[in-house]
Amino acid sequence: MPAIDIPLFGNVILCLTLIASAYTLAMAIGAGRGRPQLLVSARFGTYATCALVFVGVCVLAYAFQTHDFRIRYVARYSDRSMPWWYLVASLWGGQDGSLLWWTFLLAGYTALTTRWMTGRLLELQPWVLATLMSIFVFFVVLMLFAANPFAIQPGSAGADGEGLNPLLQNYWMVIHPPSLYLGFVGWSVPFAFVVAALISGRLHEEWVLACRRWALIAWTFLSLGLLLGCVWSYEELGWGGYWAWDPVENASFMPWLVGTAYLHSAMIQERYGMLKVWNVFLMCLTFFMTIFGTFLTRSGLIASVHSFAKSDIGTYFVYYLAFLIVGCFALIAWRLPKLKATHRIESLLSREFAFLMNNWVLLGMMLFVLVATTFPLTSEWLRGEEVTVGPDFYNKWMVPFGLVLLLLAGIGPLISWRKASGKNLLRAMMVPAVFGLAAMALHLLFGASVGLPPMVESEEIYDTMTGRVLAGLQSVLPIVSTTLCTFVAICVLQEFWRGARVRMSRGEHLGPALARLISRARRRYGGYIVHLGVVVMYFGFTGAAYDQETEAALMPGDEMRVSDYRLRYDRPRTTVDRNKKMLFTDLTLLSSSGQTLGRVAPAKFIYRTHPEMPTTEVAIRSRAARDLYVIMSTVDPQSQRATFRVIVRPLVAWIWVGGLLLLLGSLIAMWPTTKEILRDRQRASSSSGVSIAAALMALSLAAPIGVWLLSPARASAQSDSSSSLHAGSVVMHNADERKLFARLLCQCGDCARLPLSTCGCGWAERKRAEIRQLVDAGKSLENIQTDYRAEFGAAAIAIPSDRGLDRALWAVPVGIALLAGGGVFLLGRRWRGREKPASKPDARDTTAAAKTTSAAKTTDYDARLDEELSRYEDQP
Repeated sequence: MPAIDIPLFGNVILCLTLIASAYTLAMAIGAGRGRPQLLVSARFGTYATCALVFVGVCVLAYAFQTHDFRIRYVARYSDRSMPWWYLVASLWGGQDGSLLWWTFLLAGYTALTTRWMTGRLLELQPWVLATLMSIFVFFVVLMLFAANPFAIQPGSAGADGEGLNPLLQNYWMVIHPPSLYLGFVGWSVPFAFVVAALISGRLHEEWVLACRRWALIAWTFLSLGLLLGCVWSYEELGWGGYWAWDPVENASFMPWLVGTAYLHSAMIQERYGMLKVWNVFLMCLTFFMTIFGTFLTRSGLIASVHSFAKSDIGTYFVYYLAFLIVGCFALIAWRLPKLKATHRIESLLSREFAFLMNNWVLLGMMLFVLVATTFPLTSEWLRGEEVTVGPDFYNKWMVPFGLVLLLLAGIGPLISWRKASGKNLLRAMMVPAVFGLAAMALHLLFGASVGLPPMVESEEIYDTMTGRVLAGLQSVLPIVSTTLCTFVAICVLQEFWRGARVRMSRGEHLGPALARLISRARRRYGGYIVHLGVVVMYFGFTGAAYDQETEAALMPGDEMRVSDYRLRYDRPRTTVDRNKKMLFTDLTLLSSSGQTLGRVAPAKFIYRTHPEMPTTEVAIRSRAARDLYVIMSTVDPQSQRATFRVIVRPLVAWIWVGGLLLLLGSLIAMWPTTKEILRDRQRASSSSGVSIAAALMALSLAAPIGVWLLSPARASAQSDSSSSLHAGSVVMHNADERKLFARLLCQCGDCARLPLSTCGCGWAERKRAEIRQLVDAGKSLENIQTDYRAEFGAAAIAIPSDRGLDRALWAVPVGIALLAGGGVFLLGRRWRGREKPASKPDARDTTAAAKTTSAAKTTDYDARLDEELSRYEDQP
């Protein structure tokens, strides 16, 4: 027995944390209501609360390392064979521990924020601390009464634990959840500032400037978490993709969309004092979506491969979410008179309006994802019938929305602030447009020769007119994507060239000119690098339209072909370690001419603690042009006959390259200037230190992606079978069959309604055979889908129908587009009516119009750019 009763000690720590946070909340409120002497007590109480949470996490980590199986959470998520790093990852491997980990990260942010506010923001500081402490109170109450990580399991402790889910025994799961949680929790700090500004009435640019660095830190970690999640999904889940529109993936994506909108619109408030109400709303909404995402993940209301089991904590979250809605709207309504803008958007052709359009698209995407994610619950509550919204439905709508957003990312930087002329905009777009059209022509003429084969045509299966229209657009969207990627990339590079040219005119060489340009305006050019990273990611996403897939059953010595590759199955082999048995299948990769290119070895892992859940280790050979993704579905130890599924995925590597570029840009944007560092040293401030620490932490978490990207071959794991999960690889005979089975969900009653294209249970196999007979008899795929829905219900189809309430889901994106168009029209009429005939035009446009020669135009642009760079240099 340990010298200290760990479960009791852990519970005492949680109780003390609740007391300390409640005390600090009271002191902070008192300080904010006219008793400033209480602020010192509130600050000390904040540090005490953070220290207690740190002790609590250390106690739970110690319990894992010492295998204290009296604690229910430790017994459920660890065993004696696990290495120490997976025992550390078990801290966030389950529901109870992940809530404690969330609170721990909140403690870290709160301590840094408190230290950063020393000697500054004295009017906001009490309410910032009060807001953060209220979040502490909620999560500690949640742990004490609904999800206690120190709860003792009934009866005596077992000799060993159940072990961590094999899917989570992966390197990426050691760093992916902490990165994602750092992003989620990080938005608590900007939210605390906006609440403090609303309560105190200090609603000028003070809170926006205070939020700027913290919002960028949270956005960076959330972006990193999403990227690491894509890597984990691609390597670990073994289905060949990186994003499946799973509810928990959506829960992480929605606050990212809103946070991105805020980062753009906040620049308008900083510069011209506009969009004050909008920015307050966006910040409140971002924090709300982080809590809502946590609710989706933890409540178990929506089926997901990521979510935890159903529990009672959903009720607590519902009350807290209702409190946030009422509280935020009440504060905004109370302070609405003080949120009036000092300036107005003067023209539709201005950078402010382009940013506003960017916001509308991002919010429209978030709203669509929100409605589609929660639609199964809505349908069940309103009519008692559950439906399924699969990846195909998301992709049909989100791809066009995403391309519109990409276009705005290119056009926005080309438009002047306040009011631009169409002539200047067209001139700025000329070079990018030429490159974009050239890329379109190259794609059409030479796409197949560089690894982009024609997309496989197959019968579309839609029973909605909207669905058929969208399906028709899919054939042109890859070409549109390539064109826009080139256009936006040239737009961004053009901005770098123009800025560097200003400095080169003073005698600097190109390299030093670019370095100093970025150093002087890190937010601006860091943002451009982020845009460039997004372009590269879009380029990688485009490759998904050209996937090629083949399945085959082979004996040793047999070969299979996919694209211009040949794979020869050599032999199976078995190895054993302390934790698992590993069954590998060695294959030799050959070119079409027979030249040996390398070797891959997909495998099956059978874990000691989960023998009923063998995992499939996927072998990945990654190159710049395409990835070769090899899955060993089954292998017979006696006959050595093995079944393989091989996917060739073009351009996937560029997704990871773009993600790293995006992170590099955000790190540059948050990195303090030399002037800021020197100023903070004089003031004994930690402002620069916070940015540097956050940047270094993000860099250390992102570095493994670069190492992984450079690895010639990789392996991963996919849960293959269990009592509740029958995922595996199923042989598909053609593209039509793959498309149909991907939309029909298994109805065996044991699995999580997996598609027939992946479910390996006996029921699914029999149903596939039955459907194949119908196809051979001449029945259309649409009729087969209709009959399947009639037999098993709407929830058996991954695409909603166009009947009854389901029609509302198809109408949501159409309604969003119509509202956005109507908004543009009404705003245009309103602003046009405000304009006076004799109004003074923008000075920069007047200067540009007065120039008639190309050299004069260049000089004018250079002068304006130099002025902007000087302004950036003077900013805090």
